Amino acid sequence: MHQRPSWDQYFMDIAVLVSTRSTCLRRQVGAVLVRDRQIISTGYNGAPSGVTHCADRGCLRQELGIPSGERHEICRGTHAEQNAIIQAARHGTVTDGVTLYCTHLPCLQCVKMLINAGVETVVFRGEYPDPLAGELLDEAGVTLIPWKEEPR
Repeated sequence: MHQRPSWDQYFMDIAVLVSTRSTCLRRQVGAVLVRDRQIISTGYNGAPSGVTHCADRGCLRQELGIPSGERHEICRGTHAEQNAIIQAARHGTVTDGVTLYCTHLPCLQCVKMLINAGVETVVFRGEYPDPLAGELLDEAGVTLIPWKEEPR
């Protein structure tokens, strides 16, 4: 008999699928904002709408040898978490009290936006080299849950 995935597994699987739309050459990230078991928005990392994708133009951070987790301002891309918040805003969807499912731990810049957007819980799959991000989430009272893949 077919075993249905839990809600958490379902939303994390969708975040992984969303990440496949990423145009970033270094890391493919997907994010899903959920309220009451309903997806309110998704986002993946890549260049803003109407701008040449990094996959087509090349990666300036890579060319300059900038390590992951540093100098975010030198990047053409918008992070998945940022895009999920932006899409919700564009469509007039409230983000207060939502849960974020994300393929990676959000960076500090995204964490600040998530806190101000009212995200209550962050479920993340992969690590990201930004220790201050976790500290800020903790200080703001946002629940941080490392993802553990469920048996199928």
